[in-house]
Amino acid sequence: MRVINVHERQLGVAAATAGDLIDRLASDHDVMWPGEQWPPMRFDRPLEVGAVGGHGPICYVVDAYEAGQTIRFRFTSPRGFRGGHRFEINEVSPDHVILRHTIEMRTTGSANLSWLIAIKPLHNALIEDALDRAELFAGGRPRVRGWSLWVRFLRWAMRKRQPVRR
Repeated sequence: MRVINVHERQLGVAAATAGDLIDRLASDHDVMWPGEQWPPMRFDRPLEVGAVGGHGPICYVVDAYEAGQTIRFRFTSPRGFRGGHRFEINEVSPDHVILRHTIEMRTTGSANLSWLIAIKPLHNALIEDALDRAELFAGGRPRVRGWSLWVRFLRWAMRKRQPVRR
């Protein structure tokens, strides 16, 4: 199945300021990724082409990176995900940008069902939370939105499946 999933937010900041959101991903100074509510994004080294990491069960490698502009990741798991995702900054005017997150992939086998039933709704909620944080960083006021009942159920079910850590 072909998947194209796009989320974007207009931010009232210069491109260089918005670019910090991309450059800080997975660092101690990350202000966009909602790691306190979702699995944190982690890599084996600072952001650069070849860095390996991901969040939760979703794994990827950085396959393109232009500091302050775009970062592109290629999925390495789950099985059946062929493609990747990216964050990019598109300048609208000197003091406004569009921050966009795009997934472009093909799913195969059981990944078709897992994408539709679980991963897509969780992904959509996570990215909207990340864009809310980006909007706050840019001085905006994101609209208040809650997670759907289905997303809350999936998060609950995932917590029940995780082993107890000692």
